[in-house]
Amino acid sequence: MPADRTPGPAVLFVIATLIWGSTWLAIRYQLGVVAPEVSVVYRFTAAGLLLAAWCVATGRSLRFPAREHRFLALQGVLFFGFNYVAVYVAEQYVTSGLVAVLFATMVFMSPIGMWLVYRTPLSARMFVAATLGVAGVALLFLPEIAAARSGGETVRGIAFAIAGTALATGGNVAAVRNQKAGIPIFPGTAWGMLYGALAAALAAFAQGIAWTFDSRPAYLWSFAYLVLAGSIAAFAAYLTLLKKIGAGPSAFVAVATPVVALALSTVFEGYRWTGVAVLGVALAVAGNVIALRSRGAR
Repeated sequence: MPADRTPGPAVLFVIATLIWGSTWLAIRYQLGVVAPEVSVVYRFTAAGLLLAAWCVATGRSLRFPAREHRFLALQGVLFFGFNYVAVYVAEQYVTSGLVAVLFATMVFMSPIGMWLVYRTPLSARMFVAATLGVAGVALLFLPEIAAARSGGETVRGIAFAIAGTALATGGNVAAVRNQKAGIPIFPGTAWGMLYGALAAALAAFAQGIAWTFDSRPAYLWSFAYLVLAGSIAAFAAYLTLLKKIGAGPSAFVAVATPVVALALSTVFEGYRWTGVAVLGVALAVAGNVIALRSRGAR
């Protein structure tokens, strides 16, 4: 058998984390003129078509039986479509920090989802790591959480954030199924992104959202980065990581990403660190180290 020439788990984890950590800055330039849901449609349509074109150019078949398309659509709708729509809607009601904390709970949801569907054993070590990781992210965003006002809008935002996390967890489970069925990562991801874009488009139409476009350089450059790096490169790294070490350890990207985002915010936006935030980073890093050294990540 040919040797596996893909990068190791640590490299894949770092790639996905660094890119998604930087997309927080890029997304800031996407907001304003174009509705978030519409930007999601543009992003994953462009990424899916580019990845499909690359597959054709490199001789990777995009043809799959109709039965497999049902599962590709399931992965795409959950992972690239409604997940992103739910997160964007959540940020209209609560701070991005609170959304990040709630999304980090995917480190609990993913192992449970894998156990429910595939009976993958649950590890006490993984739950210890998850507890440390989520606690660390919560400390990082403690001021934002403390400043969040109670009321109907806050509850609605939390509900959408938790829904988005559950949808992403379902996308993880569907991705594992597709990989077990022998669907190659790149062609499968191309189809998934296109199905996800279609789901986001349906959500936009259902809400009566206007379809606009922003031709300013800031929007165009950030859009290009989100398509090429934030979508194609990061998801390729993450889904390959998922195949190598499983859904549980891979989900810790959601814990590491906010740490990277705040590090970049320190450089570009003047974020000021506190003792509590430093403790949060320490706990998040500890959780990641424990998870990635678990039996599934070796």
